[in-house]
Amino acid sequence: MPSPEEQEKIKEKVKKIKDKAEKFKEKILKTHKKQILGVALLPPKKEESTPKGIPADPLKKDKQKINVLILLDDSKSEFQPDFKLRDKIFKELEKTDNEIYPEVYTVSEVKETLFDSKYEILQMIAMSAILYDPMDVLGALKISEVHKSMVLQKFEKYIVSYVAAGSLFRGEKSNDIDVYVVIDDTDVRRMTRVELRDKLRSLIISQGFEAAAITGVKKDFHVQIYILTDFWESIKDAHPVIFTLLRDGVPIYDRGVFTPWRLLLNMGRIRPSPEAIDMQMDMGEKLLERAKKKLLMIAGEDLYYGILNPSQAALMLYGVSPPTPKETVKLLEEVFVKKEKILEQKYVDTLEKIRVFFKKIEHGKVKEIKGAEIDQLLIDAEDYLKRIKKLFKQIERKTEKESFTELYKNLEKSIGDILKTEGIKYTKLELGFKKFCQKENLPETLVNNLKSFVNANKDFKAKKLIKAESDKIKREIRTFLRAVVEHSQRKKFLGVERAKLKFKNKDKFGEVLLLKDQAFIIKDLKQKDKIKKAVIEKGRLKEVKDSTRDELDKTLLDVEVPQSISLTPGLFEDLKKIVGKDIELLL
Repeated sequence: MPSPEEQEKIKEKVKKIKDKAEKFKEKILKTHKKQILGVALLPPKKEESTPKGIPADPLKKDKQKINVLILLDDSKSEFQPDFKLRDKIFKELEKTDNEIYPEVYTVSEVKETLFDSKYEILQMIAMSAILYDPMDVLGALKISEVHKSMVLQKFEKYIVSYVAAGSLFRGEKSNDIDVYVVIDDTDVRRMTRVELRDKLRSLIISQGFEAAAITGVKKDFHVQIYILTDFWESIKDAHPVIFTLLRDGVPIYDRGVFTPWRLLLNMGRIRPSPEAIDMQMDMGEKLLERAKKKLLMIAGEDLYYGILNPSQAALMLYGVSPPTPKETVKLLEEVFVKKEKILEQKYVDTLEKIRVFFKKIEHGKVKEIKGAEIDQLLIDAEDYLKRIKKLFKQIERKTEKESFTELYKNLEKSIGDILKTEGIKYTKLELGFKKFCQKENLPETLVNNLKSFVNANKDFKAKKLIKAESDKIKREIRTFLRAVVEHSQRKKFLGVERAKLKFKNKDKFGEVLLLKDQAFIIKDLKQKDKIKKAVIEKGRLKEVKDSTRDELDKTLLDVEVPQSISLTPGLFEDLKKIVGKDIELLL
């Protein structure tokens, strides 16, 4: 190991080399900035040893040259690689500085060497210090080579191709770096092909993060993993991504798989089958139809629940039991417009308008929506939410006169309803709520808040609370209730979505909602009010009968929604009897 003095000399030497390389870079960019894509300082080359028995030539001891790599853009040249451009610029750069030795390459030349399975240039770039790289081409090559070396060192017997692709490797500006790794699964015996792919994928992607840390490349580095059999099937099915990969990709490592397929593609020998062409045509129509449906659901479902949930929370803050969606509009009008007179009728009309619009989408009466309509719905929804926030404050002021006991009873009832819905049994309210918070990963401060409310209620009964303390506790209880109720509402909505399983039967789309011990089946989403209900018993659907939307909504308020769903073979067979034998599950 070098002594401290020697280490200091080495640092000083490296600094001088970097300074000279930087000055060289600034000089050449003044005259050739348009052609230069990258500049990098290369590690010093090993000195050639003098043959044994021959004395060293003292005149040969010239100053050691500093090697600098220059990458040229020849994408607009008539011929590629453009060796005339390379030789011309090399001669000009060679005269710039006697101590610098420029190693000049064009991008096309680098690609050609990689297609010929010559990786020396890539290895040099991996060990270089990048000085200039506006398009991040050198950075992309550097991180790809480092990552490839890590992957091959650990999984070489499984890797058949490592291909750099994407915009950067086509010479275009890009926000990320894409590489593709093809894994040989043709000789796998101890595990399934999918298990092999998933096992190697996680390890190879984690190595990608390591490569990014080692090289310091800031762009997002994306690694796509394919198994060889799937890769071949994608070629036969004319998958656009694979065709683009074969056409534009650059093999950084290949065991005779990628390059032959690329040549066959260029020769016109790989052609999409008629079935693949039909599939791509059908795919376009299906994706367009799906895009329309997504736009409708965003405009309808998201907006609807975005204003419905706060409306239900306002009613619950007032002291009304959690209402169903259908009851919410009516209660909002009866309680806040007619009885309390603290809300304008137009906001109830807004909620009803968006509710009706959502129902029309559900029943298939609205099939398309224009951008102007979405904009207006968004404006109405934002205005509505602002008003509901103001309503919360009005409710708090209006109920300021209510007794501490009534508010505390409302707290106990609301928390009790939530714990009941979650299926949490408890002897003391605080203990049950603690279980709920632990289950939902909610902050412990909420548990401490509830404990302080319980103690405050005891002090109130013992007449130990003064008015200022009582008012403060009431305000805190309302804030607490609002936070917990809104969390419960959000969780309920997300839980319901997770418990849904969509299916297709011929040309109809439907869904089944699998709860703990019962199921609700909608055979056709265009007729959402036609609902079947069944009991789930030992993985089978029994006692199938007609149900209603109101029954479904009330059930969702009272039952616990499962965290995940399990579709057993028996349950699927029963579903086929209810819906039809041509049922297809949509994942």
